Amino acid sequence: MKYTLVSPCHFGLEAVLKNEILEIGGKIELVEDGRVTYSGDEALIARANVFLRTTERVLIQVGRVHAETFDELFEETKKLPWEHYLPKDAKFWVTKATSIKSKLFSPTDIQRIMKKAMVDKMSMKYGIKQFPEDGASYPLRVSFYKDDAIIGLDTSGESLHKRGYRRLVSKAPITETLAAALIMLTPWKKDRILIDPFCGSGTIPIEAALLGLNIAPGLKRNFLGMTWDNIIAEKYWEEAKEEARQIMDTETKLSIQGFDIDSDIINSARQNAKAAGVEEQIHFQQRPVKELTSPKKYGFVITNPPYGERLEEKEAMPALYKEIAEAFKNIPTWSYFLITGYEDAQKYLGRNADKNRKIYNGMLKTYFYQYYGPKPPKRN
Repeated sequence: MKYTLVSPCHFGLEAVLKNEILEIGGKIELVEDGRVTYSGDEALIARANVFLRTTERVLIQVGRVHAETFDELFEETKKLPWEHYLPKDAKFWVTKATSIKSKLFSPTDIQRIMKKAMVDKMSMKYGIKQFPEDGASYPLRVSFYKDDAIIGLDTSGESLHKRGYRRLVSKAPITETLAAALIMLTPWKKDRILIDPFCGSGTIPIEAALLGLNIAPGLKRNFLGMTWDNIIAEKYWEEAKEEARQIMDTETKLSIQGFDIDSDIINSARQNAKAAGVEEQIHFQQRPVKELTSPKKYGFVITNPPYGERLEEKEAMPALYKEIAEAFKNIPTWSYFLITGYEDAQKYLGRNADKNRKIYNGMLKTYFYQYYGPKPPKRN
């Protein structure tokens, strides 16, 4: 059966997610701010959950509706074919409702009205008034924008950024999905050295290692849709996991390093890398950014330095970014990539980036500054 699927992503990273979806066989239907809509069969639902690195979840789109009043919302929700997705014993509810520039803006009211409409529709189809709701869970997510709503069943359950390895985090961690997307926006390949001098709990180095070894991000975790035998047969999940195991690269030795000034954070990064199964691929070390050096002539820095979000930290930002600029002089032929919310970063780094991409990290506007060094000579 063909399904319409929706996957959200960070604003500014839609093209990265689109390319990922194409690689696993999805057909792109629509690219919007912060999400991609695509189509595929049951196997694609499983593959999307196992293989996509840059989305938070995979939703089955039940419908798109227009509603400016709660009466409209009730009637439009009731029209949707709920019986195609929800068995009699399903536990179903609207787990999250968001609304932007819409007349209906109360999440709790949206959730309540939609639940009532779903019960009414299913009562008509199944011929019962009371539903036990003691079976598998089918949570829904609803997103309103300018009075149009996308209604989707959440096949992922826990957010896909939770790969299962990050048990210990630093003060301002970057999400796994965002880290993976940033790496994919660079020309870094597994045969090149990569250093993150502000590695924190190790997310960027770990995601680079998973990418370099072709380890699927969802290989070691389960998904809510695995309990939906009325929609996705167990064999599709097994096939996706087996495919992930078959394509892993167990031979390559990567050159990835992570530095941080905090020894406790470095220990946390090592434990996270071990949980991800890539501890032998990453060298973590307690070291300040000013000691950033390498005997290698060509390489990559991909990092998430402090933004100065707190007022008391802002005063330290000029000195920090000047220090980063000085450190980069130690590796003049390298390429370096920084994501930061600090507006004056380029000023203190000493030059404008070759490319600058605006990305929203939650509600925080950040910039992905991309500085390209010379390409190394081609090998024979």
